[in-house]
Amino acid sequence: MNTTPSPSAPCTQPDTLQAVCPRRRRRVPAVLIVATAAVLGLHSASSATAAQLQAGAAKVEIADPDAGTPNDPLYARALVLQDGTTTIVIATVDAVAIGEIGPIRNEYLANVRSQLQNELNIQPANVLINASHCHGKVCADVDKRTVQAVKQACQNMVPVNLGAGVGHEDRIMENRRLKLKSGKEADVRHAYSLPPDEEVAAVGPVDPQIGILRLDRKDGRTLAVVYNFACHPIQGVPSGANTADLTGFASSVIEDTLGGGAIAFFLQGCAGDINPVVYKDVSNPRDAEPLGNMLGLSTIKAAKKIETTESGDLRILSETVELPRADLAQRIESLQAEQARLLQSLQGTSLNLKTFLPLIVKYRLSPDFPSYYSHRYLHESMMGRDGLSRLDAENRRNMEQYVKNIHTMEELTRLQTNLNLLKMHQTQNISSGKKTVDVEVAALKIGDFVLLTFPGELTVQIGLNIKKSSPHGLTFVAGYTNGYIYYAPTAEQLKNLGGAQEDSDCILAPQWQEIYERKAAAMLAKLLKPGGP
Repeated sequence: MNTTPSPSAPCTQPDTLQAVCPRRRRRVPAVLIVATAAVLGLHSASSATAAQLQAGAAKVEIADPDAGTPNDPLYARALVLQDGTTTIVIATVDAVAIGEIGPIRNEYLANVRSQLQNELNIQPANVLINASHCHGKVCADVDKRTVQAVKQACQNMVPVNLGAGVGHEDRIMENRRLKLKSGKEADVRHAYSLPPDEEVAAVGPVDPQIGILRLDRKDGRTLAVVYNFACHPIQGVPSGANTADLTGFASSVIEDTLGGGAIAFFLQGCAGDINPVVYKDVSNPRDAEPLGNMLGLSTIKAAKKIETTESGDLRILSETVELPRADLAQRIESLQAEQARLLQSLQGTSLNLKTFLPLIVKYRLSPDFPSYYSHRYLHESMMGRDGLSRLDAENRRNMEQYVKNIHTMEELTRLQTNLNLLKMHQTQNISSGKKTVDVEVAALKIGDFVLLTFPGELTVQIGLNIKKSSPHGLTFVAGYTNGYIYYAPTAEQLKNLGGAQEDSDCILAPQWQEIYERKAAAMLAKLLKPGGP
């Protein structure tokens, strides 16, 4: 495990960009910096006011032009922070992931960091890039546009005050994992059917907390709002057009409400098992805008209550952690056996869909007299005949078996989809030639705002655990940051291997959770030390 230091990168003033954000990495004598600053009326990094936090923000559109006219803009947003000794970049992109899946290539992160280091002298470990996890389509040169956003933010640096706080939103999301009475778990996806209602016993938790950092210019106007929240932005819009989804709408609400060029930075949280609410609705068009509006308004409501001050530490700690890869061979074999058993359980009936549907309507509409009017049943009984009642018994047996077959086939669709994920990741793990995977994690402190990062889709319980045990009052967790390694469910959820997407679309062994949470605790403790890590 390697600890990466956080050297400064002098990217501070719009009028001296070439001097303080040099394209060629060279040292400028401190006396020259002080003298130049005195002439221009600027603060020197070595002066008594060196601790004054400065920040710049910018955004650049990144929608793929080949995907048609977008429903709403997709952006790469960049926030640059500097306190005279440390420079940090927080970039957010309206995309599904930083590499591995979706349109952003695996070399994107390295390309952006390399260019920022070469041209702006910003250290790679001090660059955090978070994907909102919306499923929008971004342009092929998204890396260049991300760098462009950082450069523009660098040119817009101004002294700022900062403050942190929390908001609350519990109306727009739900946990998509269903705890079944059998002890297994399923999840809510469009890829397959849900289990019958009578099999569902409980659902998992959500995290309604919105973590907020507000940065104000010295004249009181808000420069930027950073907000962290956990929910899959996969609702879409009625037209089906390219969209930044609910988090894009939320950011627009924040920016439009604040005005004055304020930029909103959404940091996706531990959303691995968190869906938009009523995700499987078939009675209304899928529309992310109302959900995004609620998230944006809840964020604004809380952000306006935050008091900003001049003081505040700026610290970052970056480490590489080895996490164990899973060996999925035995689970794949057991699921294939289960697949065979389910197939064998299917039994033929005389019904098909065409005959089943009218029968089920008749027998639900009039359970006692489904095949004809009641007087015919009474007449047959009086005559000592039972033809109708015998017909009803046969139809009920056939309908019951037909429904059993449907439920079995639905279970097979869930099993088949998740089994394919397990097979894919078993192949990946074997092909890697390693029993572990290296992941980059970071701990960031901006005043009272503390953030832990992870490159995968953390499920919500991980975030709740870290927040509960943190020694910092305002601790938040961002998944989908600086890379992508698929889902990262809890060790308990991994006991359900193959039953839901989160435990199937995963390359990690159950021990990963303890390793990461222990590392998170150690990094949070380091941030407590005076003078930074």
